Amino acid sequence: MTTTVSSIAELTALTGQHLGYSEWREVTQEQINTFADATDDHQWIHVDAERAAAGPFGTTIAHGFLTLSLLVPMWSEILHFEGVRLGINYGLNKVRFPSPVPVGSRIRAGAALVSVETVADGSFQIVVDFVIERDGAEKPCCIAEGLYRFYV
Repeated sequence: MTTTVSSIAELTALTGQHLGYSEWREVTQEQINTFADATDDHQWIHVDAERAAAGPFGTTIAHGFLTLSLLVPMWSEILHFEGVRLGINYGLNKVRFPSPVPVGSRIRAGAALVSVETVADGSFQIVVDFVIERDGAEKPCCIAEGLYRFYV
């Protein structure tokens, strides 16, 4: 379910709260191969199903940065800020990949709002703690602290 806000005051009131989860999405071999082509990272653990079957995970796994990049569509399912002229991804403070994402896995993101602050250029910067989890896994597959700026 998407959290919708229409003002900085509404957003600020959510500080310290969990904002919700994205929908589950399957990570396919086609996505992994396309990401490998886009980034020129063709390590066998990602793209060689036969070799990966004998590897440590028994199958191919998604690139960590592919998993991280899927935050873009997942984040858009979690928070909708009405009336914003522009929202930008400002970066990340920290990222970790505690467990792999085997091909065919279902993942989703959860997000908690850490802070909201005014920036000198008149925008508002938010810090969000993300946890990307894999269906059925004990550990998350990615944790990240994201920064976003909103221009209202």
